[in-house]
Amino acid sequence: MNSIYATARNDLSIEQCYFYHTMDLPGVGTVEGEWDIRGHEREYLGHLSVEGKRVLEMGTASGFLCFYMERQGAEVVAYDLSESDSWDIVPYWTMSTEQVQKLVSERKRLIALLNNGYWFAHRAMNSRAQVVYGSVYGVPEEIGPVDIVTFTSILLHVRDPFLAMAGASRLARESMVITEKVREHPQTLEMTEGLGLPYMRFLPDAEKLEPWETWWSLTPQIVCRFAAVLGFRSTTTRYFEVPSRWGVEKMFSVVAHR
Repeated sequence: MNSIYATARNDLSIEQCYFYHTMDLPGVGTVEGEWDIRGHEREYLGHLSVEGKRVLEMGTASGFLCFYMERQGAEVVAYDLSESDSWDIVPYWTMSTEQVQKLVSERKRLIALLNNGYWFAHRAMNSRAQVVYGSVYGVPEEIGPVDIVTFTSILLHVRDPFLAMAGASRLARESMVITEKVREHPQTLEMTEGLGLPYMRFLPDAEKLEPWETWWSLTPQIVCRFAAVLGFRSTTTRYFEVPSRWGVEKMFSVVAHR
């Protein structure tokens, strides 16, 4: 019987890796990534305690939060795409087959380097986390029950964020954490809140043919509504800021409880 869990890779050099997160790796030093959330881990997780919990981390990327949660006493199952899986690329009708194939090829190459970065860090951190690769829409039941599911900055990249939440959250016994970038202007948020409407904005622009890898700007209000439909009745929203390659980014984190 084949295991759903990936086999650890311990034969990688740092030259074969790409890091999404800036990380301090024992025996290596600091590796630079697009996001530096060191010191903001608790904010990223909505101040939810993971000690003694089994956690399914959706979109582990370089594993920074995975390894942090392990240090806090959690058992972590990390979930992500592999280079064999398909990214939700925006299907602009004016894009040629060659353009689409080029984007798919570039994304698969980046994912392979990102997976390598995870396993490189996994070894350096002496991690015991298990990894499952697959689509966000097909999280396997074989993972079994978990206490917490985390979605940290991945829902903006999927075509159907509600379906993504639904697939993983069915395994959660207790809580779910959803963290996303704040993209909306405060006046827009005030208008939508005043109307009593949950809100998310469709980002692809057919004139510019971009972005091709990002679909949505989500607000906490619609994330909370999604969570309620999925059986998470109590929610708390917090705002915070973290540094990235593009400057200081404002974020929100929603913690939803059964």
